[in-house]
Amino acid sequence: MQSTAIFVESRIVKKQKGAEHRNTYRNKIIKTTEKVQSTEIFIDSPNSTHYNILMANTYTQLYMQIVFSVQGRESIIKKAWKDELYAYIGGIISNNRSKPLAINGMPDHIHIFIGYNPTMSLPDLVEEIKTSSNKFLKAKYRLAVFNWQKGYGAFSYSRSHIDAVIKYIGNQEVHHKTRTFREEYIKMLTDFEIDYQEKYLFDFQHISEWD
Repeated sequence: MQSTAIFVESRIVKKQKGAEHRNTYRNKIIKTTEKVQSTEIFIDSPNSTHYNILMANTYTQLYMQIVFSVQGRESIIKKAWKDELYAYIGGIISNNRSKPLAINGMPDHIHIFIGYNPTMSLPDLVEEIKTSSNKFLKAKYRLAVFNWQKGYGAFSYSRSHIDAVIKYIGNQEVHHKTRTFREEYIKMLTDFEIDYQEKYLFDFQHISEWD
C-alpha cells in the first residue's frame, strides 16, 4: 500500500450534571493501496485544528528455510508430479505475501526457502502450505492417503547466505546419496544450536531415491 490515511474522530460526550465525562472514538480507514509507504493520522475534535502525525514505516528482511516430512510411505512424493507440487507451493507462498526463493526435496521430505513477510505468522503460513497442497494433490492426482507429518523445522539466514542456501536446496539429490534425511535434519538442528528430543522428531522414512 502506498499510503493509508486513518481519520480518528474524537468526541466528548457529557453525561448528567456531576457525572464523569466519557470519550468516544470512531476510526475510519478511508484509503488503502498496495504497498504501505506511510501512515497519516488526523485527529479532529470540535475545539481543535487538524494535526498531521507522520508514522514510521516497518521494514523487515527475513529469510527462512522451512523443512517438513510426508506422513508414511504411502505419502511419498512422486518424481512425476513433484515439480507441479513445488510450483503450487510457490503460489501459496506468493499469495500470502512472502517470496519463494527455492523449493526442492526428496520423496520423503521438502525444503522451502522464502523471503518471509511477517504479516502472516510462520505457523499459519506452514499450515496453509500443508493444508492447501494436500488438497491440491488429492484433487489433482486422487491421492486419498497423502498427508504431511505434523511439525516442521524453521531456520533463519542472513542475506549473505541466500545463494548458498538456494544451491544447497537445489542439490538435494546429490546430498542424499551419502546422507539420510534424519542425518541431514539432526545436523541442521545441531548447527543452529536447537535443543531437541529424539522422540519429538519426524517419523523418518529413509527414502533416498525417486520411484
